[in-house]
Amino acid sequence: MAGNSEPLSPRAKLAVTAGKAAAAVSRAAGKGSGSVIGGKVALRFDPDLLARLARHLDVVLVSATNGKTTTTRLIAEALRAGGPVVSNALGANMPAGITSALAGGSEARFGVIEVDEKYLAGVARDVSPKAIALLNLSRDQLDRAAETRMLAEKWREGLAGTDAIVIANADDPLITWAASSSPTVVWVAAGQAWKDDAWSCPSCGGVLQRPADDWFCGECGFRRPMPTWGMVNDHVVDPHGVAWPIQLQLPGRANRSNAAMSAAVAAAFGVDPKVALERMSHVQAVAGRYDVVVYQQRQLRLLLAKNPAGWLETFSLIDGPPTPVVLSVNARGADGTDTSWLWDVDYTRLAGHPVMVLGDRKLDLAVRLEVAGVQFQVCSSLSEAVSASPPGRIEVIANYTAFQDLRRTVGN
Repeated sequence: MAGNSEPLSPRAKLAVTAGKAAAAVSRAAGKGSGSVIGGKVALRFDPDLLARLARHLDVVLVSATNGKTTTTRLIAEALRAGGPVVSNALGANMPAGITSALAGGSEARFGVIEVDEKYLAGVARDVSPKAIALLNLSRDQLDRAAETRMLAEKWREGLAGTDAIVIANADDPLITWAASSSPTVVWVAAGQAWKDDAWSCPSCGGVLQRPADDWFCGECGFRRPMPTWGMVNDHVVDPHGVAWPIQLQLPGRANRSNAAMSAAVAAAFGVDPKVALERMSHVQAVAGRYDVVVYQQRQLRLLLAKNPAGWLETFSLIDGPPTPVVLSVNARGADGTDTSWLWDVDYTRLAGHPVMVLGDRKLDLAVRLEVAGVQFQVCSSLSEAVSASPPGRIEVIANYTAFQDLRRTVGN
């Protein structure tokens, strides 16, 4: 029964202890939180540890290309209305990081777990989730991740016959196809701003037709399912047709979509939408994202954008010109080393903004902006970029490791 923790075996206890020791050594050496190395060490001692740690929990898994970390945080906040929660809130979303997170949750009732797309099916087998939330799929880390349809096919095969309630975004054809193999699906009209990875039918390869707020394949009949939950402007509409106001401190359409998905997940665990959304309203920032910090006497808002879909959503948060914008792009292992995705981003949306460019791959980005006809200045540091920016709050947009670099620079 979830919430009644069975004692761990001596081997499992040893694995947890060894993992925590390895994590502590990593932190002391300044190598980060230690969650990944701690999980790897623990799993070396007991390969079945993840399953053992999840046995007493009601688990929800959250996977997507964009919005995993934020949605995980929102769901965790909502479920705390029903009891203690353990979660990998900082985004260590592969088996080692998930194992580390669960090792600290022996008293928890709920496990809210963000999962990297490639590992979803395997983690689901290990932890027997009560629910799985599927938000979106789009191109990301082109050198590492499978083509989006291949990834959707792996999800479809891995989730076939699952006992979990699958909460899925009905507006994303790839998500719909992946989730359709599951016996129990709750469909949410969560929207899809980025459509460039979903013009062909994932079922037959035909061209999808996309009339307003709908999609279907004219060749095989695959089509958008009828959602029971939806997002309408600033409200979540539940299966009874009741509209609940979304009052997030987190900005933008994408986060309202995340809140709609989170409310549907919380309802599957018995948490009322009013309670869930009220609790979500207290979340101000997620792992530094959306934080406004003061640096060199200037206000900087830190925004994370890792792929074309994420950049599209992030641009929608920026006020019009002359708001200054700093862009920083790296291409390290955690980012994916292929920067060709820059050419899929519509940087013309930055026309008229003073734009400063940073990061390991600032020259790749500079070429892209030059072709887009956007005026910019290449800078060697954040300090230089801030000094070069005209008055006003500065919007700082960065991909994953560039974002971590910036957080360290501003002391966040």
